[in-house]
Amino acid sequence: MQTIRIVFHIAILFVFYYTGVWIQEALQLMIPGSIIGMLLLLACFSLNIVKPAWLEQGTSLLLSHMPLLFLPVTAGVIAHTSLFAGEGLWLVVIAYVSTLLVLVTSGWTVQLLLKRGSHDE
Repeated sequence: MQTIRIVFHIAILFVFYYTGVWIQEALQLMIPGSIIGMLLLLACFSLNIVKPAWLEQGTSLLLSHMPLLFLPVTAGVIAHTSLFAGEGLWLVVIAYVSTLLVLVTSGWTVQLLLKRGSHDE
């Protein structure tokens, strides 16, 4: 029964992803469909249309396996280091700044959602 629940949770995430991709393609937007899908999911969370508990087990499973998703990218970068020759320092700076932005934004978002959640109870 738990396996079916996890599959259902992941299926809901795919619905948001493919909806975002469809919107991006239909409106010819520059924003990736995956980002649009995440924004739709955030809007549904904010409006209490979708409750985070409905996706908790599926997202936990995906997050626990996330390092595996980065292995192909890392292997590709190592295999094609010549493509990055001469741009190394800029790539390092960009990687650090973008990682810092993601960490700070994620932290603020989680804190905001936790404060909001504690007010709802």
